[in-house]
Amino acid sequence: MNLQTAQRMLDKWIEAEEKVMSGQSYSMGSRSLTHANLNEIGNRIKFYQREVGKLKNRGRSRVRYVVPK
Repeated sequence: MNLQTAQRMLDKWIEAEEKVMSGQSYSMGSRSLTHANLNEIGNRIKFYQREVGKLKNRGRSRVRYVVPK
């Protein structure tokens, strides 16, 4: 997966979360309909946030500590 794909997917999951929050389920009489699982959407957002972070940091070298000689 590349950074552009991960960012696009993250954006789509965030958009999905916003849509679900505006009306996740509704009832008519004794029947109800649930549009999506908000917990699963949250899990996917966290996943893609981690992926975007990893891909942004790929190739960057980090110095954790230096030992003087």
